[in-house]
Amino acid sequence: MKIQCNTHLLSEVCSTVQRAVSQKSTLPAIEGILMQTKNSKLLLSGYDLEMGISTSIDCKTEKEGSIVLNARLLCDILRSLPAEKVSIQVDEHNLCRIHSGDVDFSLIGLPADDYPELPSVSGGYNLNVKQAVLKEMIRQTIFAVSTTDNKLVHKGIKVEVFEGNLRLIAVDGFRLALRNEPISYTGDELSFVVPSKTFVEVMRLSSSEEENIVLNVGKRIVSFDIGGYSLVSRLLEGEFLKYKSTIPNTYSTLANVNLRLFTESIERASLIITNKNKSPVRCIFDEDTIKISSTTALGAVNDRIPAKIEGKRLEIGFNNTYLLDALKVCDTDEIRVELNSQISPIIIKPLQGDSFLFLILPVRLKSE
Repeated sequence: MKIQCNTHLLSEVCSTVQRAVSQKSTLPAIEGILMQTKNSKLLLSGYDLEMGISTSIDCKTEKEGSIVLNARLLCDILRSLPAEKVSIQVDEHNLCRIHSGDVDFSLIGLPADDYPELPSVSGGYNLNVKQAVLKEMIRQTIFAVSTTDNKLVHKGIKVEVFEGNLRLIAVDGFRLALRNEPISYTGDELSFVVPSKTFVEVMRLSSSEEENIVLNVGKRIVSFDIGGYSLVSRLLEGEFLKYKSTIPNTYSTLANVNLRLFTESIERASLIITNKNKSPVRCIFDEDTIKISSTTALGAVNDRIPAKIEGKRLEIGFNNTYLLDALKVCDTDEIRVELNSQISPIIIKPLQGDSFLFLILPVRLKSE
């Protein structure tokens, strides 16, 4: 292989592809980036056997070929090169010479045949979603993905497609995040679970407000075409929580409250809560006021904010972090808070519509 291409561009795409490369493996090849030439293009792939990222850039090709180079070392070298152009030459013994300006590196690579083939989706279902929309939907649910659940399926986000609606759901045993968005889709209903790591990369690759992401959904594999990159991922298998039965459909107390005021008040109450000084935030919903307080070994704080409240008076406690995580991803000025009792989950919704729903389990309060 003998090629020449733009140094900065190659460095940029290698750094992106590297994010799918295994950091440590018994298979040396998957610690590397696969480089192949085809029709004046340089194809680059990273794959850790669970998720893969691939792309291509223009190059001047004098001789076709392929090689696998250690991803970390390759990216470090490319970032250090001084000249605008870089030449890469590989001989029959997989000795790779990288030349830029007055700099020469020689690396021992691996044959491309050692690299596992990236999976692909055949005969799947196609979805088109705007990059900005899917990125925001992921941001508003990924915080609730479990990091400790023994069920691997809960370490991902469930995706449901039905009746022209796209829904993302995440749960972790203490809270639930749900996000709805209408889409143009008339095919079969779909339900699958995408690893959170994959969706993190979808967010990082999504930079356009108007361009679409093309999803191709198979039985065990999903692929995303995003702005010149192709991301492929295995789906998580197992029985996801039957989440609909966990969402209360009635309430005894309803509060409509300004999101900014509520968030800022919970943040103030959180200032005296630390890992060493844990305590729930106490909220009292009563007579068009939410009283918010917390008490720890560091001290105490009391606050109140106005709200439009219907129903019975209710005193309830929350993990401050769980409540803030939900409040910070709400995208409306006012929110609707539905409650039933001290031991029943709180529901946070927009005043109008059903674009999001957050459920948080309360924390039992000690008597003062």
